[in-house]
Amino acid sequence: MKSRPLVLASIVLTAALSAPAQAQVEIQWWHSMGGALGEWVNDLAKEFNAGQTAYKVTPTFKGTYDESMTAAIAAFRSGNAPHILQVFEVGTATMMASKGAIIPVAKVMADGGQKFDPKIYVPAVAGYYTAPNGQMLSFPFNSSTPVFHFNKDAFKAAGLDPEQPPKTWPEVALVAAKLKASGHKCPFTTSWGSWTQLESFSAWHNTLFATKNNGFGGLDTRLAFNTPLHVRHIENLANMSKQGLFIYKGRGNAADATFVSGECAMVTASSALYGNIKRNAKFAAGISTLPFYPDVPGAPQNTVIGGASLWVMSGKKADDYKGVAAFFAHLSKTDVAAASHQRTGYLPVTLPSFEATDKSGFYKQNPGTDVSVTQMIRKTTEKSRGIRLGNFVQVRTIIDEEMENIWSGKKTASEGLDAAVKRGNEQLERFEQANKG
Repeated sequence: MKSRPLVLASIVLTAALSAPAQAQVEIQWWHSMGGALGEWVNDLAKEFNAGQTAYKVTPTFKGTYDESMTAAIAAFRSGNAPHILQVFEVGTATMMASKGAIIPVAKVMADGGQKFDPKIYVPAVAGYYTAPNGQMLSFPFNSSTPVFHFNKDAFKAAGLDPEQPPKTWPEVALVAAKLKASGHKCPFTTSWGSWTQLESFSAWHNTLFATKNNGFGGLDTRLAFNTPLHVRHIENLANMSKQGLFIYKGRGNAADATFVSGECAMVTASSALYGNIKRNAKFAAGISTLPFYPDVPGAPQNTVIGGASLWVMSGKKADDYKGVAAFFAHLSKTDVAAASHQRTGYLPVTLPSFEATDKSGFYKQNPGTDVSVTQMIRKTTEKSRGIRLGNFVQVRTIIDEEMENIWSGKKTASEGLDAAVKRGNEQLERFEQANKG
């Protein structure tokens, strides 16, 4: 017969072994990254999950940026919002106005006991996602800026120097003509028409896209991209379209695939297209700065932010937010942020990750990959800090519609831009009225 102490010890040990383990806190992350970028997002979650046992980040693809934002708003109203929502920069003003729906990332980090210094983040990026009171509202996860991608093999075939991409818009037209003469059916195209050809174009030339310093100065901002400079540029593109030098390939990032496949030789697109090109293109590609007009004083200035940030949705348990804070701290680690930048072409999240990438020799081994950074870290002005408008998604749709009228010859550049400004201002007025007080 076992002694009483041994029996008690056995019972205690059995109870301990059969007790349920502390359940992991699951963190839901909704995102809009497909293809190679989707794999990157999944790898980030796996890496974080493997490094600790308290939390499990579960990334879920929710369609395009528009679709994921709409889904999250509906989910929030029904009490089923994710912990983390990836929102493109166009939705920033809308998220800022969603009082009660979000928790500022600075508060999440402080409450979660994580070290958080806004100064380590790239200033042009952090500033965009910071409230007037200086509090950072969202985590600058995947920030991009427009750059100029070109097909070096196509340049060689056309008798062009593959190491000398066009730097100005007049040069783009000349190079496109030579590419067409060599048999290329799509010399130049563009993704994200409003972002590359009007928004960043404005900042790059140190001119306003909208009044009130592009919306940073108040909700009573109005569109201003129908100046003689804007009309001149869009008119030049319309003329290139008529000559078969510029081929419009659709809205959003539809043109990206036509460059990666080799169909189009030059494209103004996101710096984040780099990861797709590196993985899938069957030709030598180069990256250069966004073209500019050399006769415009002060040009080039700096380009504006694109991509997205991570917003923390309200209504969750305190322990959940500790997990969110731990995950954001992980993404901010120098080695993690540097690896993400080098893999995707997105801007480095932090200054130390940029410095680490530079010291590693990555930029020398991969020429052009620093273009996005150098374009963004130039000294910004009030006109080039960025663009933050309400109902921006709707405004961009209007711009797409009117630019398509221009490319198809239904409207002149002046008529199309005037119409886009008029229709877009109606959206800004609605947003202002809905968010007064």
